[in-house]
Amino acid sequence: MKQAVTLATVAANFLERPGLAPTTRETYSRTLAPLLLEYGSWSIEIISKPTLVEYLNSLSHLKYTTHHKHQAILQSLLNFAVEQGYIKFNPISGLKQRSPDREKGEHKPDDPIRYLTPTQLKKLYSIVKYDQRLNAIIHLLHRTGCRIGELLALNLADVDLENRKFQVLGKGNKQRWCFYSSDAASALDNYLHHARHKNEDALFTAQQPVTLKVSRMSYHTLHENWREMTDKCAELHGVRIHDLRHTFATERVGLISIEELRALMGHESIQTTLRYQKVTSQKAESAAHHALNVLVNPTLTN
Repeated sequence: MKQAVTLATVAANFLERPGLAPTTRETYSRTLAPLLLEYGSWSIEIISKPTLVEYLNSLSHLKYTTHHKHQAILQSLLNFAVEQGYIKFNPISGLKQRSPDREKGEHKPDDPIRYLTPTQLKKLYSIVKYDQRLNAIIHLLHRTGCRIGELLALNLADVDLENRKFQVLGKGNKQRWCFYSSDAASALDNYLHHARHKNEDALFTAQQPVTLKVSRMSYHTLHENWREMTDKCAELHGVRIHDLRHTFATERVGLISIEELRALMGHESIQTTLRYQKVTSQKAESAAHHALNVLVNPTLTN
């Protein structure tokens, strides 16, 4: 009787192929580790498409580009299994890659940058001012440019209230300082004194409506609060909370250097930061055309 070959055995052979660079082998090994931990003992012949799709869906916490790399390495492993005769076909051949999650601020390189106009910002602040927690969050996201996950991960002890700054752990486990303005300080102080739950380490807290259990505020809760507020206002339809980070950046292009902005944003690549220069150029072009139209036709100023 033919002995079943496990996924772990196939993966070991895949990683030990001649000519595979040590750094590539290490990357592949690290990427496949979670898969092998869960399914390594399974016979490779019984690992189906639904099982692999479920596994890939469990990696939703990864950035979409990282998710693509995981899927590509898994595809290579299964193609290798076909070539070696372990299986007859690759069960996820042709599987589409995950699209960017725009609510998490993910985007394709050529996607336009979305930011709030001064009119939209004014409207936003007017509708959140009576929600002390959301008002503080909106101020901090807009004034510091930090990511939503970075802000929600903060504990109260992480914030230097006197000097109006806090340190976050960004992508690549890199730490950086975020600095906020006096209006954000006022909103934060109001929240801390009147809305934050005590006896909890988290800066932003939430309470379960049924159990009354207090815990760190989740992204899901924040997203629901945001939608509840913004859906009431026509000017804010379709605006994402992550757009506040884009707004922070577009407001500062031209006022500080690109390297300084990169440091404040926590971008790994300077190319990501340079995208905001294009936005500023577009705004300048629009303003120039408007000025020319006014000069040609002065009645437009009325």
